[in-house]
Amino acid sequence: MSDVTVKPKQARKEKIDPAILKVALILVFGALAPLFDSTMINVAIKTLTSDLHSSVAVIQWVVTGYVLTMGMAIPVSGWAVNRFGGKKVYLFSLALFMAGSVLCSLSWNPGSLIGFRLLQGIGAGILIPTMQTVLVQNTGGRNIGRIISIISIPTLLGPILGPVLGGVILDSLGWRFIFYVNIPITLVAGLLAWRGIPADEPSTRKQSLDLTGLLLLSPAFAILIFGIAQISTGAGLTSSQVAIPLAIGLILMAAFIVYALRTHIEPLLDLRLFQSRIFSASNLTVFLAGMVMNGALLLLPLYYQQVRGESVLYTGLMLIPQGIGMLLTRSWIGSLSDRIGSRIIVILSLLVTIAATLPFAFAGTDTNLILLAVALVVRGAALNGLLIPVMVSAYIGLRKDQIPHASISMKICQTIGGAFGAAILATVIQHQLSGPSAHNPGAVASAYDTAFWWSIGFAVIALLPALMLPSHHSSTMTPKG
Repeated sequence: MSDVTVKPKQARKEKIDPAILKVALILVFGALAPLFDSTMINVAIKTLTSDLHSSVAVIQWVVTGYVLTMGMAIPVSGWAVNRFGGKKVYLFSLALFMAGSVLCSLSWNPGSLIGFRLLQGIGAGILIPTMQTVLVQNTGGRNIGRIISIISIPTLLGPILGPVLGGVILDSLGWRFIFYVNIPITLVAGLLAWRGIPADEPSTRKQSLDLTGLLLLSPAFAILIFGIAQISTGAGLTSSQVAIPLAIGLILMAAFIVYALRTHIEPLLDLRLFQSRIFSASNLTVFLAGMVMNGALLLLPLYYQQVRGESVLYTGLMLIPQGIGMLLTRSWIGSLSDRIGSRIIVILSLLVTIAATLPFAFAGTDTNLILLAVALVVRGAALNGLLIPVMVSAYIGLRKDQIPHASISMKICQTIGGAFGAAILATVIQHQLSGPSAHNPGAVASAYDTAFWWSIGFAVIALLPALMLPSHHSSTMTPKG
């Protein structure tokens, strides 16, 4: 890829290359399966517990195991793209996810389902960052904001529409169809990718897999996610089931940092990218944005179910306004990011997110549903501004071979931030409801009000790194390779 310089005025006039748009749509279609699957399975826990004659503690590993193997696979994607080329890695990850889906649909007991979900998780962990890497590399540094706004559709809508689809499938067809629906999607996506994505040349430097880095970073990421997830199950920070995984994860992460900065080979994740103030600010903002977004994704459905007493399906329908808000701003937020940089967009989006969350911080058992729906539309419109512009800024000035490292770093920060935010808010709710008034409707509503105030606090903190993001004066992108 030749040197490319994209300035704000150029970005405003330039149209997206139809060939790039075609690749983006193909990649988005392939990402639908894992992103919807991971949210649909959450609503099936109760059904799986009953049908497979198991306990919730065991069946919960259908979700936990998937997340852990996905986390362990994410760091491998960058090496694989540089070594084999993005198209081959994308097709491989699709095939792996489809194989896992077929096997999950044939599961005969909890152990087999959990094992096959691990395979699914590996496929998803490679697929998602590879999708982003392939697309950014193909853009040549042009219109990255508008392109990312396209590939972010499944990520934004999956958590909202997934539970609705999952509820419909469970009510009418049964839990195995949650996995059946992945099969035609991945087959069609694989065919489209094979025919429609241009073959890319792998890196001219035949990079060997950093095994030492892999044995440090992948387990560190997975164990940290596991430890954080244990917080939301009711275990305190000082309990062994939380403290031990967090300690091990942090030790492994620290060991990887020391190793990656000293090794003479290409590390699994190039930490020298963090020497860039913009890259560091982008990752920190994504971490906090993950807390803001995933924390609310936990709170919103629980508010409707536990405070308002709504069913899972009706709750999903109540969350659709947030998805509508996301669709309203998705395109122009991406275009604006290409023109004026990310700082002002992220700051304004955080302020709007705070304002749109306030109605839920005061909500009770009978708060007007129309008011809450309007707040969700506004909130959804602002959420695009928390991720798309930051992702654009993270790729500023990177060479082609550095793009996979940036994709991995952003995904790790977003995932850990999201898990941390959800765990903190779950702990807040549990603490608020630990007294004798736990079954009092007013006390339950008050507990969620407090948790929403914490979510607002996350957004306020996120304003600090957002101030270090690039303005329009530094939005020139110069990817080299």
